[in-house]
Amino acid sequence: MKRYTSPILSSFSSLLFLLSLISLSHSFVIGAASAFCRDEMTTLGGVRDSQVAPNSVEIDALARFAVEEHNKKENAVLEFARVVKAKEQVVTGTLHHLTIEAIEAGKKKLYEAKVWVKPWLNFKELQEFKHAGDVDGGSGAPSFTSSDLGVKKDGHGPGWKEVPAHDPAVQDAASHAVKTIQQRSNSLFPYELKEIVHAKAEVVDDHAKFDIILKVKRGTSEEKYKVEVHKNNEGTFLLNQMQPHA
Repeated sequence: MKRYTSPILSSFSSLLFLLSLISLSHSFVIGAASAFCRDEMTTLGGVRDSQVAPNSVEIDALARFAVEEHNKKENAVLEFARVVKAKEQVVTGTLHHLTIEAIEAGKKKLYEAKVWVKPWLNFKELQEFKHAGDVDGGSGAPSFTSSDLGVKKDGHGPGWKEVPAHDPAVQDAASHAVKTIQQRSNSLFPYELKEIVHAKAEVVDDHAKFDIILKVKRGTSEEKYKVEVHKNNEGTFLLNQMQPHA
């Protein structure tokens, strides 16, 4: 005797089977995603130079956020000045390692901050904020300020002196050098200052001289240059010498 099967029951069975498949697929995807996230959290990338320039709007905003968060947590009154250096580390998102110059009680000081960012979640969190030294030489580096460079000392310069890369006069001289290198180049890619590797300066007669080794980025490649930049009493910079540096 032929058994009769209702079309409604048949369709209902098929629907249940389809829903079961969807449920299994969903569970598999969720499990795989969770495992991937766990692996990503435990596999941290190395710290590297930031892909964005330290003086960019993005990095500036992160540094200001770090100072503001530190002030809230510690009831402090630090005043943001500028970003000296920016590095980054790939985690679940990006961990930004920032060297920040800030003013406390009228004195400029350096701080190291770490800011964790996950853009797709609009997430931003200060992970660490600590004092790294004083700009006036308290960090162990010899001080050589803009005012020093603009003043003759009894008609004689102090001779070549190593200077910290974060000194504003050194930063200005390096920026001028990079702009001039760009102007003299036929490259379609702009030159971007990545790091001041080493710097010396001296005052001679009516001008200051800077001897600087720069690391610059052009497109996907990085290069080093040894430059000598002069600054006169009016504050005008001139790139006097430039050569590739190994």
